[in-house]
Amino acid sequence: MNSTSLRPYLPPAGRPVRAILLGSGQKRNVLTEAQRLGPVIQEYAQIVASDFSGVEDMSAVDADLAIVLGGDGSILRAAHQMGDRQLPIVAVNLGKIGFLADISPAEFADVLASLQGGRLMLTEHLMFECRVVRAGEPDLRQLGLNEVAIRTGTPFLLMDIDLYVDSELATTYSGDGLIIGTPVGSTAYGLSAGGPILRKDLEAFVIVPISPHALTNRPVVDSADRVYEMAVSRTHPEAWVVVDGRVLCRIGLEDRVCVKRAQARFQMLTAPGHSYYRTLREKLGWSGQLRRAKNGL
Repeated sequence: MNSTSLRPYLPPAGRPVRAILLGSGQKRNVLTEAQRLGPVIQEYAQIVASDFSGVEDMSAVDADLAIVLGGDGSILRAAHQMGDRQLPIVAVNLGKIGFLADISPAEFADVLASLQGGRLMLTEHLMFECRVVRAGEPDLRQLGLNEVAIRTGTPFLLMDIDLYVDSELATTYSGDGLIIGTPVGSTAYGLSAGGPILRKDLEAFVIVPISPHALTNRPVVDSADRVYEMAVSRTHPEAWVVVDGRVLCRIGLEDRVCVKRAQARFQMLTAPGHSYYRTLREKLGWSGQLRRAKNGL
């Protein structure tokens, strides 16, 4: 599938919707809301599995959708838990910002009621597959949603990273690291590193250098149909691969980090009245106009 689809979500006919309930049990408000919202969920769906540890494998659970309580970090963990079998997610925002989790607890019951009749829209978004290749052989594989980053650690020396696009050397970045992210991830680490915001339905990757030594090293947006490889081009004592904020492994001179489009697609259920630019406007504080001072200046 080469484009993001947008279509009404149609629940299964003749039986209740089967749901899994996910969230971070380390946050007290998540467990409290799970207890409070449990009866509400049971009115519209059957909970067939739940996990608040963030580590249980949910890829084999026979369910129709996942209800995630928390913020964007909880959604990332849920996507990792579901692996190659991604379920549509209904996300209740219990975090701080919530670019992905934009349904408030107050409107959650109305959103569940909208499951019937195709009133919720299902959107699919790009995910990536990250492989670490050692001595020419794949060693580690991780599915991800936001970004892959090669980052420096102590003693925080300048790092040189070669970037290959479809096996052709594009350039060598010198700095604190390099990010390859998706449109969904463009409002995460990439944004904080000075990268552009990409509309979530674009089929593209954004390449963002972290504190580059050369001012001409700017973020680049390229097709999601290409294969990207990163390699540390000179010895560095602490070079790490980080996927969606989690350390995957340390890498050395002979290793390559390969990033490409995944077969799996991240799926979100969008409530009526929620839109991409509304989310940006509210979460980023875009006022859209200058405020006049009392003296008219």
